[in-house]
Amino acid sequence: MRNPMNAAIVDRDLKPHRAASPAPKVLLYSHDTFGLGNIRRTLLLAEALGQAYPSASLLIVTGSPMIHAFRIPPCTDYIKLPCLTRSDADRYEPTYLSTERAEVADMRRGVLERAVLGFAPDLMIVDKRAAGIGGELLEPLKSLRRTHPAAKVVLGIRDILDAPAPTRLSLRRARDMRTIARYYDEVWIYGERSIFDAVAEYRFPSEVAQKTRFCGYLKRPTRRIEPHDGPPRVLVTTGGGEDGTELIETYLEGLIALPRSVALRTTIVFGPQMAASDQQRLLTRFGAIADVTFLDFDPDLSSRYAWADVVVCMAGYNTVCELLSTAVRAVLVPRSRPVAEQLLRARLLAARGLFDIVEPDALRPDRLIEAVRRSLARPPAHVPVDLDGLPRIQQRVAALLGTVTP
Repeated sequence: MRNPMNAAIVDRDLKPHRAASPAPKVLLYSHDTFGLGNIRRTLLLAEALGQAYPSASLLIVTGSPMIHAFRIPPCTDYIKLPCLTRSDADRYEPTYLSTERAEVADMRRGVLERAVLGFAPDLMIVDKRAAGIGGELLEPLKSLRRTHPAAKVVLGIRDILDAPAPTRLSLRRARDMRTIARYYDEVWIYGERSIFDAVAEYRFPSEVAQKTRFCGYLKRPTRRIEPHDGPPRVLVTTGGGEDGTELIETYLEGLIALPRSVALRTTIVFGPQMAASDQQRLLTRFGAIADVTFLDFDPDLSSRYAWADVVVCMAGYNTVCELLSTAVRAVLVPRSRPVAEQLLRARLLAARGLFDIVEPDALRPDRLIEAVRRSLARPPAHVPVDLDGLPRIQQRVAALLGTVTP
């Protein structure tokens, strides 16, 4: 008897494909309630699909307040949903509107249903939440199946959602497995099974495991920066920055405590969601430090990663993908609340020798700056990691749209 935990597929044969349909319509849903991770991943997918299908029509439906700050890929447009903020692992509140949560939920649900039915996609890719926030995707999914039964629906999830026990509970409460079994054609995991086996850890039922494919991590475009002769260059970034103040402050406290004989050239990227009051407090206290540059936001951090000799950052999915793509040394200081996703990811990758880690409860200026110096003293790790997620996704889209044999 086949073990359902082994039913998920790991795609390894990257065959070339051709686009038989000249203009497929693809809708990408990104709920976006915290940080920049979901929308950056969605934009990366849109760019890859646009490359495979230059005449496609790609529509992103997102709750991100920052989508306008990024370069929108060719043949892509977007619809903006009212913003929600995650207040707990499974609880969300309106970010800007003073209306009741139920009213905002109704608005989002209505916009989603009109977008799905009006656009009538050939393929719909949903990021992370099978039923959407608060079940907002259920009616659109039902309507799509009724009015456009040939459409394909895919759930894409990052390598790790949370610790196994709370994730299993959350999936059960949201009835996500039932939703996947009923409405979804495939589940794509943007990670490597040998690092974290989500199918086994989260106990996917057999009917969902059989639809699941491990695609690999999503490699970012990289840039090459010429070697330099000056002081080591350190990039400190916390993604959106909403909860990044402590990490930046701890690094700067460690930096000013270094002896004068130790020189580091540092760039701090606050992030667009850091409170203005926190930015001002940090600038007032540390703004005069020599060889430190402060930036509010950079929509293209790829060149910054290539510039750096070491990166100090959290351990969000997109950040880690950029680090792996650039092969830069890094000190990870993972977020541990409200979910343990980053902590698990950082520990697993550090155990493989890819990065250094400072545990959140051990975050102190001396420990962090010592970890930076230790990381600078060793060469970048050369541990193989599967970064072929994007070409595999292009292959799966071609298969789902009927252009190649899967």
